[in-house]
This record gives sequence, structure tokens and C-alpha cells, in this order.
Amino acid sequence: MTHPQHATLLVELLTEELPPKALARLGDAFAEGIAQRLAARDLIEGELSFERYATPRRLAVTIKNVRSVAPEKQVREKVLPVSVALDKDGQPTAPLAKKLAALGFPDFSVNDLERASDGKADAFFLRYAAPGATLAEGLQAALDETLNVSKLPIPKVMTYQRPDGTNIQFVRPAHRLTVLHGEQVVPVTALGIDSDDTTLGHRFLSDGLVAIQHADTYAETLHHKGRVIAGFADRKEDIRTQLLAQAEGDQVVMPEALLDEVTSLVEWPVVYTCRFEDEFLQVPQECLILTMQTNQKYFALTDANGKLRSRFLIVSNIETATPGDIIEGNERVVRPRLADAKFFFEQDKKKPLADRVPLLANVVYHNKLGSALQRVERVEALAGAIATLMGTDVALAKRAALLAKADLITDMVGEFPELQGTMGTYYARHDGEPEEVALACTEHYQPRFSGDALPATATGTVVALADKLETLVGIWGIGLQPTGEKDPFALRRHALGVLRILVEKQLPVDLVELLRTAYAQFAAVPNVADSTQAIYDFCMDRLRGLLRERGYSAGEIDAVLALNPTRLNDVVARLDAVREFSALTEAASLAAANKRISNILKKSDGAPVGGVQVNLLIEAAEKALHAQLEQVAPRVQSQLAAHDYTGALTALAALREPVDTFFNDVMVNAEDPALRANRLALLGALHQQMNCVADISRLAA
Repeated sequence: MTHPQHATLLVELLTEELPPKALARLGDAFAEGIAQRLAARDLIEGELSFERYATPRRLAVTIKNVRSVAPEKQVREKVLPVSVALDKDGQPTAPLAKKLAALGFPDFSVNDLERASDGKADAFFLRYAAPGATLAEGLQAALDETLNVSKLPIPKVMTYQRPDGTNIQFVRPAHRLTVLHGEQVVPVTALGIDSDDTTLGHRFLSDGLVAIQHADTYAETLHHKGRVIAGFADRKEDIRTQLLAQAEGDQVVMPEALLDEVTSLVEWPVVYTCRFEDEFLQVPQECLILTMQTNQKYFALTDANGKLRSRFLIVSNIETATPGDIIEGNERVVRPRLADAKFFFEQDKKKPLADRVPLLANVVYHNKLGSALQRVERVEALAGAIATLMGTDVALAKRAALLAKADLITDMVGEFPELQGTMGTYYARHDGEPEEVALACTEHYQPRFSGDALPATATGTVVALADKLETLVGIWGIGLQPTGEKDPFALRRHALGVLRILVEKQLPVDLVELLRTAYAQFAAVPNVADSTQAIYDFCMDRLRGLLRERGYSAGEIDAVLALNPTRLNDVVARLDAVREFSALTEAASLAAANKRISNILKKSDGAPVGGVQVNLLIEAAEKALHAQLEQVAPRVQSQLAAHDYTGALTALAALREPVDTFFNDVMVNAEDPALRANRLALLGALHQQMNCVADISRLAA
């Protein structure tokens, strides 16, 4: 049978069980590495198109339109400088003959070479057609490069020995290599294994070797003969579909990370329903759900209102008509886990949160910032100050701040750190604390990540601000601000949390005042620098990104933030006003004029003190501008007072014509010092009105 010019290529590496949390990334890196390296060697006909596969025991890829031989390449290669290739009589030298022989062209003469400059001097160049690499050659090189342990996302490299005594390094021991180009085996080697056209299916549901007849039938053959769903994404969606079907109308708690991990553990997923005793439902359901997910990889079920059921779903790698033993075994395994959670919960309730607070003195927060208790005391004082600024209940804020970290000392949080805050809320309720105090134990961590909900209560909002500001100011103050990609204390996340709370909740509090108040709590802590300005600048950079994500342009954001706002409650309203102003026909002219005014005032060290003197307005254009400004300014200030920023900027439109006329007819830098100062004062008054909402000069092209 003749070898096809181009056909689908299959490469599969069969291994021992791969690390589940790395499987998806390993599968992607394996497939992309081989496909892209073949494309780089011109072994792909047309566009690169490939399918990736990853199961617990295999990494594979099928690549469309792979050539058996790469096309010839036209090569232009420098041979020697003319001064070396020819002697003084213009005759070929021995070095030239030697170099041509080394290149594989011993019969070429000088007349067969191209003479051209190499940028420094004349040289001889050789042009020839180089044969393309064969698929076996190109694939061998691609495999060697791709399977280099430094090129793959391997959590921990394993060294193992082949039967012939060779030491191999890879993520797990490899057993088979299946490589087909169409129907033909491509003779290559990987990790000491020669390629063939067979593989193994499911460990228990298939029997013996599975022959792959054609690269195009790989996934189908494995599915029907090997009882393996080879595609990671296909297997994941199959699991999702089965979970929803087995839920019988209930809601399945299936975070994507858990779905990914379970997908990495099975080759032929089958979902079964299990149960646990109803008595465990007395434990906070977050504890039960977390222990099922973390320890057993099970999927919890809730009713339509989110209340946990005593049923749960498991994903097995075995399909059987009599799954009783599988179900019973999993129910038996989960029971001690749930019993532990129940025990922790009952034990924790015996000691009130308030009694745990002093124990935080034994927990080091940071060696330069003291214990967790000292941190709690700073957050408590700061929460009280913020509550005063916001006009909310100071006593509730301070009580919530005092108790918010106490659940760190509980057994449940010790076992499941992910439940910090959540357990604080349960225990605070059990202790009879006010509901806002209890909720603040959870809410003060919000927002935990991009898109997370903000605190819903006033007390939770205050404590969330206090907690994040104390971290920002303290950690930054001891010189541990983020550098490059490094941000071990998540200061970027804390800053974004503060910004989202201030902006989205439209809180009328001053960010700089908050930072200064936070810094004041460190008065008794040595070597904490006042970094208020640096943190403010850092926050503004984060705010720019946050606003860009919401669809505002760089120019609109720059115009508003150029005023260095410290109250952020109206930033969005100002941005919306700038956007509407930009659509006016007068906007471009006024922005350009404002930019010109800014430059003039900058060169003149600002507008003179004392305001405009009407008797020194002698030109008709400056009189007209002053008169129009006198009419517009009260309207602008009235709109500002009503927080109607769009109205304030729109009112400026009336200034376009008199401003344009002023710059056409009036010499600002008049020789008479009094006239010059008066005109600068007029421009200063105009500049102040024009920049009342945003620096509109930033909108100028």
C-alpha cells in the first residue's frame, strides 16, 4: 500500500495513572507541543487543526492533514567572503573547495555561486533546494522536544527504570506508544518505547490490546472497543449530563474544579446515587459539602432552595448492573468524614467566639506586625472609626471586628480552612450575637475574588473595609508591596475589594482619609512607614483596570481620574457624564481649548490671585467670554451641587463660540503686565469651570 501524501496523524502515549489535578494541562501541552512542532517543520498541509485527548492513563493527539514528507525548501547559504574564496589572481582557493565539499556540493564552481554583499563585504552565496524532512524525522524531533520534562507542566518528575535498565524521567511510567499516519505506523520512539498500532482500553471493562485501524477512528475505536471516552471535554460533559439526570429535580453542587478533577480520575464515567443519615443534616451544610468534595470527590445535592439533601452522587469508573457494593462502599467511606464534621461542630459550640479571641495572641500574623490578636485590635479600632465616618452603628462594627477572626481557632476551620468566616457566622448565631455581627464574620472577607458579591450589611461593609485597609497599610508599610507578578499578601485583591465597595456601594467617604485612619492604628508598631500616597496611586491604577473592564475608554477614565478624586462614590456618574459630553458637537473644540489653557497656565505658573477685574477687559472678545462665563458658572455649580454631572458639562457647551473667538482675537501675553495678569485670571476662572467634573483636556485628540 502506498503511503498517503497527507492524512490524519495519531500519537498516543499510554502511562500509569497521571496526576489528576495536572491532567488537563498535561493533555493540552502534549497535544499543542507535537502539533505546533510539526507545523514548524512544514509537515502540516494548510491550517493547523488538531484534537487533544487526555484520560487518567493516556495523553494523545490527532492532527489533520499531516504530510508524509515536508516540501523542498529553497536555501540561500553564505559560503565564504570573496577575499577568502578567491586568490589575488581571482582563482578559487583551497578553502573554497573545502567549504563546498563540506556543504555537499563538491562539483560546484565559482560560476554556480551568487556574489553579493553580506552587509560588510562581498561574499559568495549558495542557492539550492533542500529536501524536506520526512514525517518520521520531524515527528521524532517533535516528540523528543515535547516530552522533555522541562517543557511539560509536570508537578513532580518521576525517575523509573525500563526493563533494559535504562533510566527514564517522566511524570509517570509509560508503557505503550501508538503512532499512525492514516493506516500506517510511523516508526518513532519515545521514552524508550517503539511505536505500533495498538493500545489498551479500560483497565477492567475491556480485554487485551485494542487495534487502531486508522488515525481517524481513534476516539470511536477506544469508545466502542476499549470502553474509554478519550476526550477530556467529552468525558466532562458526559459526567455533567449524568449528574443532572441522576439529580431527579434536585440541584447538583458541581464546581468546575471538582468536575475537572473527577474527569481526570475516570475513563468510563458512571454516576450512582448514595445516601447518608439525616442526623448529619444538623451540621452546617457547608461543612458536609466541603468534606464530600475535598475528601471523597462526591457531588452534593440540594433542593430548589439550596438546602442540602441526604442524597449525594458519585462518579465511578465501573459500569455494572449490580452497583450495590460500589454504593455501599462509598456510603461506608463518607460516614466517618461526616461524623468528624459533626464532632468538630459540637465541640466548637461549647466555647463562645468571644472566649477564643484572646487565643489569637498565640497566632503570629507577621513578625513585624505582631500577633493575630494585635491585628484584630487594630481592625476593631479602625472599624469603629469607619463606622463613625459612614454614620453606621459603631458598637456593632467594633463587636463584629473583634469576633470576625475568632473562628480561626476552631477545630472545624483547622480542618477546613476554606470555611473561615462561614463558621464564624454559625458560631456567632449560636452565641446569641446580633445578626449583623454574625453575618459580618462571613461578609468581611468579601469580595474574595473577581466578580464575588459585596457585603450586604452595613456592619459587614465597615468590617470588610477595615480588614482590607489594615492589610494594605500594614503590609505595604513594612516594604512588602507587590513587585511584578509577586503579590504574596494579595494586596491587589485587597485594593480591588476596597475600590469595589466604595464605587459600587457609592459610599461618600474619602479614600485618603481612610488610608490615613488605617495608618494611625499602627502608631504603636515600629518601622511601619506612612505609604498613604503610594497606596492611593496603587489604588488608582487598579481602578483604571476596573473601569476599563466596565467598558469605559482610556480617555474617559483619564479625564475623570486626572482630578485625583479621593471620593469614589460618584466616579461612575462622572464617567457617564464625560461620555455624553464627548458626543456633543462642541466637545472636541472645548477639549482642545482646555488643553491650550492648561498649557498657558502651566507656563505662567497658574492664574493670578484676585480674580478678574472687569475694568481691565478691553477687547470685545474677552468681554464676551467673561459675560458668557458669568452666566454659565452659576448653572454649572448648581448642577454640580445636585450631582448632575451631565448637566454641568452640557452647560459648558455655551462657551465654545466665545472661547474660540477669544483665542482668535485676544493676545493673552500682552505687553501690559496688568492686562496679561487679568487675561490669565479669566483663563483660570474658565479652566476651573471646565474641569469641575473631569479634566476635559484629556479628551483632546
